[in-house]
Amino acid sequence: MIIKESVEIGGRTLSIETGRMAKQADGAALVQYGDTIVLVTSVISKDPLEGASFLPLLVEYREKTYAAGKIPGGFFKREGRPTEKEILSARLIDRSLRPLFPKGFNHEVQIIANVLSSDQQNDSDILALIGASASLAIAGAPFEGPIGVVRVGRQDGNLIVNPTFAQRDEGDVDLVVAGFKDRVVMIEGGAKEILDEDLVRAVEFGLEFLPKIIEVQRRVADTCAKERMEFEAKEPLEEIVSEIQTSFGEKIAQAVRIGEKEKRQAELDGIKQEALDALLEKYPEQEADIVMALIDLERKEVRKLIAQEHTRVDGRGLRDLRPVSCEVGILPRTHGSALFTRGQTQALAVTTLGTAIDEQRVEELEGETTKSYMLHYNFPPFSVGEIRPLRSPARREIGHGALAERAIQPVIPASGIFPYTIRVVSDILESNGSSSMATVCSGSLSLMDAGVPIRAAVAGVAMGLVMDGDTYRILTDILGIEDHHGDMDFKIAGTRKGITAVQMDLKITGIPVDVVREIVFQSIEARQTIHDIMDNTISAPRSEISMYAPRIVAIRIDRDKIRDIIGPGGKTIRKIIDETGVVIDIGDDGEVKIASPDGRALDKALGMVNALIEEPEVGKVYNGTVKRIVDFGAFVEILPGKEGLLHISEIEHHRINSVRDVLKEGEQVLVKVIGTERDGKIRLSRKALLKPKARKR
Repeated sequence: MIIKESVEIGGRTLSIETGRMAKQADGAALVQYGDTIVLVTSVISKDPLEGASFLPLLVEYREKTYAAGKIPGGFFKREGRPTEKEILSARLIDRSLRPLFPKGFNHEVQIIANVLSSDQQNDSDILALIGASASLAIAGAPFEGPIGVVRVGRQDGNLIVNPTFAQRDEGDVDLVVAGFKDRVVMIEGGAKEILDEDLVRAVEFGLEFLPKIIEVQRRVADTCAKERMEFEAKEPLEEIVSEIQTSFGEKIAQAVRIGEKEKRQAELDGIKQEALDALLEKYPEQEADIVMALIDLERKEVRKLIAQEHTRVDGRGLRDLRPVSCEVGILPRTHGSALFTRGQTQALAVTTLGTAIDEQRVEELEGETTKSYMLHYNFPPFSVGEIRPLRSPARREIGHGALAERAIQPVIPASGIFPYTIRVVSDILESNGSSSMATVCSGSLSLMDAGVPIRAAVAGVAMGLVMDGDTYRILTDILGIEDHHGDMDFKIAGTRKGITAVQMDLKITGIPVDVVREIVFQSIEARQTIHDIMDNTISAPRSEISMYAPRIVAIRIDRDKIRDIIGPGGKTIRKIIDETGVVIDIGDDGEVKIASPDGRALDKALGMVNALIEEPEVGKVYNGTVKRIVDFGAFVEILPGKEGLLHISEIEHHRINSVRDVLKEGEQVLVKVIGTERDGKIRLSRKALLKPKARKR
């Protein structure tokens, strides 16, 4: 039986259908908005995954190129590894749904979203999350859903629900809000330096639409949902919990107060081994219960310290920032570098400047675009004292890099002002909480060190939360252990003027918008303090770029002149490159970029290009070359490819019998442009530059 329900959101119809496609999945939802359609399936394993201490949730999001009427590029002509957009969309789904499952649920859950049709106006990632929520509800998953999700934009001060791609490009807010009528579960997005209150208002605006989206999912699920899966979390044996509390409770309480991460973890590892040695003989085959009881006790002690004593494991107050230090220019041959350290989190950011040929080409359903600004984030295992093979960037690295890139994007200068391709690489050298926000700070500093004229510095901080019923404590600048045992990780970045990026992840099933407001406003003090420290290191972009960076000049020419620079078969442009060693890029719009680390070579190439496009000017003097001599005069090349006629009467003040008596082919001669004909022919004069000889009396 096919079931379909619809609701109007933002002047367009959102429909959810099930029962026609993918009927062997536990749950399937076909979601349509405009002409964009996404099929989302959910499958839940019948048996738990033995030994899993976390929710084994697998989310995949794929954009079929046929959805936009395209054939994949490349040799194989089929979709390959997931793109950055696909990875970020899968993370968006995962981060929104993971906190809604009960603690201890360890059945494998796989969600697969396939984009089947794209109208290139409505983004499919929102539909994929709605479909994931609906398919889980249909499958009878034991989660606190369904949830709603919308994208919020703003144009001319007016908030818009689910803006189109064009509206997002023109607006100053791009925010995804997921949750319930009165609770937020996930926030993700960027903005162009908006006020803190405006961010909260955008979240409130998004929440207004969620009940409609949740209701349409419920209507579908009420008709066809499978029986809800029964689940009871496995708790460690009470006897083990009691013995752990009695024998090791005080030791754990003292261990979590050790401020240094390595010493704290070493102490906790020692307590764990001591507990296993003491209890395994009495409780054989119960190692998992012993470890679980120790982790639960550690979690309770960390949270009690915050909730009751209003202090942190490293001794800070709830609003205190860790010590921050900044250095710039630490790598002599890079174009820009910065080291940002906050407590035991450290990020090394390096900026590299390139030319147009270094731009990244991005092929998506919406079309092919190029990126002239990129930020890449690396998280090597030594940063947390671990050993593991180095692999290609994982989803976490892609996500953290995208967040930091989004945070800095609003201050990156336009190509007309700074015609460089910009790549920032952040290598995390130490990690103990909020390495993505350290990347924002170090990335901003390295850009200024490189001489990139960014409009303002960008700083970020991660906020935490410990919630117990209606009582809660907000933490500024969280540690890794506070992220692990707390209820929230809220990253917020911006300039002194306003917010540029946010990302909120929860481990609980939502928080009220009033708490969101309090978190945002508590972050202001920390952000401003970090800005002050960064300003003391470098307060403005350097006036000049590194001597090792390419110099780029950009000029705009008439599109008809492009062929003059390229020449027949590329002969002319190759000659310029061979003679000067520069890199030349010519855009279809007539923008010509010339790049070289050698200033003299750059000037020479620029002169050669200008000569090619220059139009002869009446009254101007040129040093021309005689190309051909005829009976009535000589044809003189005054600019590359441009010749004028030097009539025999304009060679000397007195009459001459033959042009060859005065000029010869290949000779350099100064001439003045004295006029142009309607057909473009140029008239030249040599005698206009000569003093007439005095007549003999």
